[in-house]
Amino acid sequence: QVQLVESGGGLVQPGGSLSLSCAASGSIFSRNAMGWYRQAPGKQRELVASMTSGGNTNYANSVKGRFTISRDNSKNMVYLQMSSLKPEDTAVYYCNKALPPVGPWGQGTQVTVSS
Repeated sequence: QVQLVESGGGLVQPGGSLSLSCAASGSIFSRNAMGWYRQAPGKQRELVASMTSGGNTNYANSVKGRFTISRDNSKNMVYLQMSSLKPEDTAVYYCNKALPPVGPWGQGTQVTVSS
């Protein structure tokens, strides 16, 4: 059974920081690259950060230098530390296996960047 549970979103002012967490079922997590995706209103879901089980990371240009993905393989957890947040970072954030993702998606966590 695939399970993904995201948490940690909220409302933050531009320039602020947030930390997201994701609990992933073992069937997804083990030996797979994991990623954080986001979907803004009216836009397609996009992969913004990914990390292999060995620790290699990749970031979308739009978040490079501001977001940091990490994972705890012993706990099947994935994290996203976001700093210097911008209004354009406003979206629902999801974790999943990095491309291609697997279904079903979790409920996501809303991040709103606004003054």
